[in-house]
Amino acid sequence: MSGMRYQAPGSVDEAVALLADANGAARVLAGGTDLLVQLRLGMISPDVVVDIKKITETQGITSDGDGFCIGACVPGAELGENAELKAAYPGVVEGAELIGSTQVQGRATMAGNLCNASPAADSVPALIAAGATCTVAGPDGRREVPVRDVPTGPGQTSLSKGEFIVNIRLPARPANSGDAYLRMIPRTEMDIAIVGAGVNLVLDDSGTCTAATVVLGAVGPTTITVADAGTALVGTKVDDAALAAVAAAASAAATPISDKRGTAEYRTKVAGVMASRAAAIAAERAQKA
Repeated sequence: MSGMRYQAPGSVDEAVALLADANGAARVLAGGTDLLVQLRLGMISPDVVVDIKKITETQGITSDGDGFCIGACVPGAELGENAELKAAYPGVVEGAELIGSTQVQGRATMAGNLCNASPAADSVPALIAAGATCTVAGPDGRREVPVRDVPTGPGQTSLSKGEFIVNIRLPARPANSGDAYLRMIPRTEMDIAIVGAGVNLVLDDSGTCTAATVVLGAVGPTTITVADAGTALVGTKVDDAALAAVAAAASAAATPISDKRGTAEYRTKVAGVMASRAAAIAAERAQKA
């Protein structure tokens, strides 16, 4: 780590140039709650660390008729303090606020959680369920990428050399819609999820579900969007039969491993329980929206 350089550019273009020109590995520093741990443990030894916090576009939460734009460096604590965002997307905020301790919340970002590409990342299932996208800047310009397409495997992303996430965008909220995120952890707090479930759905004026997305975390190498679970909700009043179908579909789609924190069999069962509970909460919120 002796030859590592630290850079704090003031513009997106400058950051892209630094990342693209690195001789060896380059790492982006947003919150640093994963990066600094990996550096201290000797897991990585980058040529350059590019701190993007001084770039205006990576800061702040803005809202307009098209939804919300969340800067890549916005920490979880700031998300939780934004009443408008929390009212529109409580599930997304719930996921982000489960990352680490109160101290970590002051730094940890959703963009960093996404790019760390842990299968158990708490903020990612709800973002995918919401249809979130991110603006990726790189040597070839900017592109909009669905959040679901960023992680490609444990610790792996689809971003190319020189690319980084500038912001995350959440679409405008339709009427009578709601979302929720739940997870199961072995301990009471500050643990890694053995199952996570994000649900986003829309109801019509009669309370019938017209659209639904169900996404699982921590039960596969990447998140799993359970199409059958979403289909099971559409056309129903999100009643007990529909929720049972969601649970069955989620358990069927889960492909977990067994480790010291939980067996594959247990995680498979819990995936169904978490998905159905999250769907019920999302529906309740949609009815109040």
